[in-house]
Amino acid sequence: MSATYTPTTARKGKILVVDDDRLVLATVTHGLSVAGYEVIDADNGDDAILLARQHRPDLALLDIRMEGKTGFDVAEYLRDVGHTPFVFLSAFSDEETVAKVNELGALAYLVKPLEVGQIVPAVDAAFERARREAMLPGAAMAAAGDAEDAADVLANPVGLAIGILMHRFSQTRGEAFGRLRRHAAAEGRSLRTQAERVVQAVEDLASPEA
Repeated sequence: MSATYTPTTARKGKILVVDDDRLVLATVTHGLSVAGYEVIDADNGDDAILLARQHRPDLALLDIRMEGKTGFDVAEYLRDVGHTPFVFLSAFSDEETVAKVNELGALAYLVKPLEVGQIVPAVDAAFERARREAMLPGAAMAAAGDAEDAADVLANPVGLAIGILMHRFSQTRGEAFGRLRRHAAAEGRSLRTQAERVVQAVEDLASPEA
């Protein structure tokens, strides 16, 4: 069903890798493990969802076309329930597939065939982007430890927008982040741009001229 590889180097984070091609799965899993990630793997969508629920990965790398649940099905679960960012790795790059990838809000879309030497830097970049976009006021202020750093975090429109959505819809941070990311993907905007629109809308409503 799966295997978890604990690298000898310092862990960068936990990644779920899903591909029904066992050779691709083993190659990518090994490469990411050597690169410093803790890797959990699955060769089908059903197992992937179970592993995501059990291990709560920081990022997922998903093949798209698989028997049973597809990578799109897994992505919808990760987006709506697990609030886990994901990257697609697929041999297909037709217009319909790319449109669906954009609709789901993937951090990146990698087209096979790719060497591990190309995949690792792409995953590194996606991981860093996920970390930046998930920066939340509460967690960051706790880590910052002083008023100046806290003010910097509050100036982050993504964090502010998430706080607004949490209050407006009585959602957790994860749920609010998922909502923001879905709307950004649906409207073809970056997460930051969508966050700025949310913040601006609130400021406009609060204006005496509104």
